[in-house]
Amino acid sequence: MSTPRNGDGSEGFDDRPEDQRGWSEPAHLGEGSTPPPGAAPERPADRAWEPPGWSLPDAAPDRPAQPPVPPPAPQQDWEATPPPARQQGWDQPQPQPQPWDTPQAPPQEEKRGGLLGGLFGRGPRKLSEVQQAFQPKGGGAGDLAAWGQAYGWTASDGTGKEDELLVELTRSAPVRPATSEVPSNVLRGRADGLDLVAFDIVSPYGRGWVATHAVTAAPVLGQLPGFRLTPARFWRHGTGGLLQIPSGDPEFDTRWVLLAAEDSPQLRRVVEDPVVRQALLGSDDGDELWSAVGFVAAIRPDGHRPLLVEHHARILAAVTAALGAGR
Repeated sequence: MSTPRNGDGSEGFDDRPEDQRGWSEPAHLGEGSTPPPGAAPERPADRAWEPPGWSLPDAAPDRPAQPPVPPPAPQQDWEATPPPARQQGWDQPQPQPQPWDTPQAPPQEEKRGGLLGGLFGRGPRKLSEVQQAFQPKGGGAGDLAAWGQAYGWTASDGTGKEDELLVELTRSAPVRPATSEVPSNVLRGRADGLDLVAFDIVSPYGRGWVATHAVTAAPVLGQLPGFRLTPARFWRHGTGGLLQIPSGDPEFDTRWVLLAAEDSPQLRRVVEDPVVRQALLGSDDGDELWSAVGFVAAIRPDGHRPLLVEHHARILAAVTAALGAGR
C-alpha cells in the first residue's frame, strides 16, 4: 500500500499545520496571503479580471448634503383656517347664451282644409321629416295659391264636381300612381293663350298628405290621338304595342322619345315642329308629356310651384300648337 510522501521524500502523513505546509492558493483565483492588520481592504479594481456587474456599487453614493427641513409650527386653535385656493375662472364672467344656442321651433305650414287638404289653412301644424323632404322647392301650396290669386286663378281641393276628370287623368299618368294617390291643391287659370289646370298628385302619409308629383294640363278641342313624349333617359313601362315615331333629328331622337299606338301626320308635326324641339331641348329633360281624357298634360316629380307652372305652360303651348288644337 502506497502512502503520500513527505517533503523530505519520506513516506507518511504530514501532520504539520496548514499554514506551515508548502502549498498555497494559486494567485489567479484572486486569493493571496492574508493582509496584515490595519491594511486597507483590497478594492475590486486591484483584483484580477472579473465579469461585468460582479461587484456591487458602494452603499453610500456621493450626493450633496440636503439642509434639514424644520418641522411646521403647530397651529393654534384660535387661528383661522385659510380659505381654499380659488379655482381658475371663478372670477371670470359667465358666457351668455348666443342666438344659435337657443332651440328653434320646428317649421310649420298652414293646415289645409277640405277632405284632401285644400289650399287655405286653418292653423299651424308640425311637418314631419318626410313632409319636409317633399316640401316643394321655392314654396308650398300657400305660395302657389297666392301666386294664382294674383293672376286671377281659382283654387279647389280636388274633390269638386269639376275635378272628376282629374282623377281619370291621374290614373293615366305615365308614372303609375297608386290607387290611393289623388289630385289635390288644384288651380285653374289661363297662361300663354291656354286654359290650364295645375294640381298636385298627393299620397297619404300618417294623418296627412304629401305631394309626390306636379301636373299641368291643357284641355284640347277635337280628336286627340294618344301619345307619350318622354325623355330617353327615363325608364318606360306599359309601352307594349306602342310605336316610336322618329323626328328625323338625331339630337332630338337621342334625348326624347315619342310613342304612340299608330303613326299619324298629326303626331309627326309634334316632333318636327322647331318650337317644340327648342322648348324640349332647352329643358333639363325632367318632364313627361302624355294625352288622355281630352287633356295634354306634363308631369314632374315634386310638388307644384309657380315657376314649374310657367315652365309647363310654355311646353304645352308649343305641343298643342303643333297638334293644331287648344287655341
